This record gives sequence, C-alpha cells and structure tokens, in this order.
Amino acid sequence: MTRHPINLSRDVPRQVEWLQAATKYTAQGLVETSMIDDPINPRFEGATLVIETGDETEIYDSQFLVAALLVYVAKGDGSISPSETQEMLKEVGRHFHLQSAQSLELLNRAIADLADNPDLKALLRQLSSVLTRDDKRDIALMMLKVAAADGRKGAEEMEKLHIAAGIIDIPPDVLHQAFDDYFAETMT
Repeated sequence: MTRHPINLSRDVPRQVEWLQAATKYTAQGLVETSMIDDPINPRFEGATLVIETGDETEIYDSQFLVAALLVYVAKGDGSISPSETQEMLKEVGRHFHLQSAQSLELLNRAIADLADNPDLKALLRQLSSVLTRDDKRDIALMMLKVAAADGRKGAEEMEKLHIAAGIIDIPPDVLHQAFDDYFAETMT
C-alpha cells in the first residue's frame, strides 16, 4: 500500500468540514445511540483500559482520553467552531505525533462515544488514573488552547474546562500552571 503525504492546506479544510458535519449530526441526535452493555470485568492492560461487553471489546487509551476531553470542552458553547476543530487536530497530532488523518479519526471516535455513552465521565475518570501530574498539565494546556481557539470567551467553555479538569482530577495548582503556560505562550 502506498502512503501519500497529507497536504495540510488542501486536506485539513475538508477534514474540518467533515468533523463539523459529524458534530452537527451527533448534536442533533440523528445518530443511532446505543448504550454500552454492562461491562464484564473492565481492566487495565498497561495504560489501556479494556472493557468487554457481551458483544464486543472496547479499548480506550490516553489518546482517546485527550481527544474526548478536547471535544467536551470545544462543545461547551453548543458547537465546535472551525478554529476549535483545527486546534484540536493540531494539538492531538502534535502531542501524540499523529498524522492529520489519524488525529481526525481519533476525534471522530471521541465525538461518537460522547454521543453514544452516557457514562463516559466514569470511563474518563478511570483512564485518568494512569496520568502523571505533567500529563495533566499538558492536557489542561491543550484544553485551554481549544477553548480559546475561536476567540470567544464564553463562560460555558470555561465551565466545561473546569468540569473536565475535575473529571480527570487535575489539582488546582496544576491547572494554574497550565494557565500560566498558556499566557506565557500567547504573550510572546
């Protein structure tokens, strides 16, 4: 199989449009939602959470955790703007060294799971147990960048950011450090 390099100036706008369409689609409730069946023996295998149900096995890792938290914060004001979408693609790709298509796939999975799984907060809380303080600081900084990407300073997104920080148990001093990092980056 031949891999072709991604032309960001050409492909990212199409991916942004597709991601926004998927977001609108799930936000309008047009996607068939299915609750996750009762899990059978959820367990960690290294840093990966494995949840088996009667029908399938779901695997969640730190990449999914970050993507889900970024989507959660971006949707804080009701929709995900093009600039928030681009920021999420950039941050996920940069942090995990993923190509644009892989970042898009990860974000799409997070959007679908947020729509399908009402217990996602509990899942994210479980996944957060493998995060270090530095990981939490990096995630907080990414959430801040996404919340600020559209230039709106809505209270809804900041509230979602604080809720997300609580879900993964980011200590107040770590969140404060992330704010300091964000302002240091944006003021230069």
